Amino acid sequence: MQRITLGNTIFEGENNAYLFTGESTVLVDTGVAVSEARAELEAGLTAHGLGFADVDAVVLTHYHADHSGLAGEIQAASGATVHAHAADAPLIAGESSTWDAVHETHAQLFEEWGMPDDARESLLAHIFDGPDIRGSDPAVEPFDADETLTFGDLELEVFHTPGHAAGHACFVLKGGDEFLSGDALLPVYTPNVGGADVRVDRPLERYLETLERIADRGFDRAWPGHRDPIDDPAGRARYIVEHHEERAFRVLTVLDDHGPADAWTVSAHLFGDLEGIHVLHGPGEAYAHLEHLAREGDLERTNDGYRLTDDAAERLAGRSDDRWPL
Repeated sequence: MQRITLGNTIFEGENNAYLFTGESTVLVDTGVAVSEARAELEAGLTAHGLGFADVDAVVLTHYHADHSGLAGEIQAASGATVHAHAADAPLIAGESSTWDAVHETHAQLFEEWGMPDDARESLLAHIFDGPDIRGSDPAVEPFDADETLTFGDLELEVFHTPGHAAGHACFVLKGGDEFLSGDALLPVYTPNVGGADVRVDRPLERYLETLERIADRGFDRAWPGHRDPIDDPAGRARYIVEHHEERAFRVLTVLDDHGPADAWTVSAHLFGDLEGIHVLHGPGEAYAHLEHLAREGDLERTNDGYRLTDDAAERLAGRSDDRWPL
């Protein structure tokens, strides 16, 4: 396996594509469909005597453009098969009805979150009027959880890891000690939940379950979708759980200090002013936490926003570690 590092001027952090050569030439993730990433991916393949036309299969961790954007172009050049989890395959293939449903959900949630009109307009301009980062739409062969994808002498065990995206999948390498973690486990920052894919039901709960499953597998190394390998995946997974417990504590503290509030207001206290795609990610993550805490009985939904229950307020005052168990 060879890691090809790609620049990323659209989202923060370098991307990785992973190249497997043998009986079949396989790429896991492709980078975003912009000229800089395309040139870097081409250069990475050229270093191994390959080009887009030599790729037999593209396997995608999830539908986000910084992972799937060049899949259609590679398929057009080589006839490569493109594979993604069944939940994300329609989006990668550009099915208009699926994308329309996503945009309808966005509109509903923007209202529920309390997003102001000017912020909505800014976000929609960023999404629809920015550069075409998705590239051409490939034909996609869907897979399900717990399958094993076989390409000649390469076997990739599918490890479904929803949260950041409904169809997010990791891939366990032969022997089971290492895996390609996509955006489920990252070395520097934590994957967004709630805004990154509004289709995910109970996104924080799903992601916490994913982190627990990663920790339980006892992997020796993770090869993430961004930046450098992670040599203690279980430790990193537990750290991210602690990060979300700290964030939950902050959410509750905001409500305790400022009274009932909607997701947009809580996001402003957590993250300040936001720009670009973060106008979606900030309130989305606040909403994921608020809804999780409401289901746990720590918050009540009122006409004025989410409100701390009396019991949660009392327990919050008694905590000294700035964390809220999830």
